[in-house]
Amino acid sequence: MDWEQGPSTRAIHAGSQAGDDAVGSLRRSVIGRFDSSRRFAAVMAGEEEGYLYGRLGNPTVLETASAIAELEGAGACELTASGMAAIHATLVALLPNGGHLVQAIQAYGNAASLIRDTIAPRFGVRVTVVDITDLAAVEAACGGGVNVVYCETIANPGGVVADLAALAAIAHGAGGRLVVDSTLATPLLCRPLAHGADVVVHSATKFLNGHHDVTAGAVCADRATIDSVHRIIVDTGGIADPDSAWLLRRGMRTLSLRVDRQCATALTLARWLVGRPEIVAVPYTGLPEHRQHGLAARLLDGRFGAVLPVEVRGGRAGGEALMDATRLIERVTSIGGVSSGISHPASTSHRQLSEDDLLLAGIPPGLVRIAVGCEDADDLIADLAQALAQLG
Repeated sequence: MDWEQGPSTRAIHAGSQAGDDAVGSLRRSVIGRFDSSRRFAAVMAGEEEGYLYGRLGNPTVLETASAIAELEGAGACELTASGMAAIHATLVALLPNGGHLVQAIQAYGNAASLIRDTIAPRFGVRVTVVDITDLAAVEAACGGGVNVVYCETIANPGGVVADLAALAAIAHGAGGRLVVDSTLATPLLCRPLAHGADVVVHSATKFLNGHHDVTAGAVCADRATIDSVHRIIVDTGGIADPDSAWLLRRGMRTLSLRVDRQCATALTLARWLVGRPEIVAVPYTGLPEHRQHGLAARLLDGRFGAVLPVEVRGGRAGGEALMDATRLIERVTSIGGVSSGISHPASTSHRQLSEDDLLLAGIPPGLVRIAVGCEDADDLIADLAQALAQLG
């Protein structure tokens, strides 16, 4: 097209011109068929293009990956079976044996345990964990050289944002690459590659899909990096399946509509919660009093995400009591769907962290995570009002 398209148009049409007649149709078969032994051998050898086997790829998977690459402004994308498969393949592809990884302490719990319990001991990788908002600490950690700096655009669940341009400069200056999990931001709020990041990963299970009916992940980067990631995915069996890819692509067509509504509602809820006697703090970057409000406003294009951290009085017991009292907001494990959910990160998604590390990551005992959906804001406020009233 010869004009700059809007976010809704791009979300609906991205990747639809991926270039193969078969792309766009749902192919569920896991085997390729060939009209001759010569053609079979040529495709197997990589001399001709074609589809061989589900673990290696699929036309529907290609279309969805192409759409995500287009939305992220990336040269290529690899669609994986889950967000964790995306993170695993990326780190294995980029980290040499004995390499150095600088990891944000605000990283998702399973990402932190993957790095600590698998990547570090099995590959001899040295891991330095830092507060990603402390740029001096990040620079000091990278001082002796680094292979990968790993962080999240918007941290789950504490909500702090990463200064991607500054982090990219630090990583590149130390000879490394910046890998960013941008699940909570989505390509609509931020495209990390445009801020200097080298690789973007997503749990596509969340906002990209938006309906709690798919498990998938994505890695976006230049073609050479994606080729390296693809080899890991092929050998470890982490490719997405075509049914999931099709459902994911369907969900992505409403990405802009959903995320705009969710972000607006999250800000409305945050403003309503501030100052209530049952609440200690609402560390949401959309509120002007948040220390990162200015950075978040610039980085996230004036929107602040749909994951709302709320610290409830009474510590863990207070947080659990609020969870048990909601009626409309469901107690669920995931985020990003059209229905709202609530969880207690210290005992669920970040249970792998020690009490000290939880506090360093911005997760006090009474913090609950409200994943804002697409319900009417007044109904969510009514639910929270009746739930808070029960806390006494």
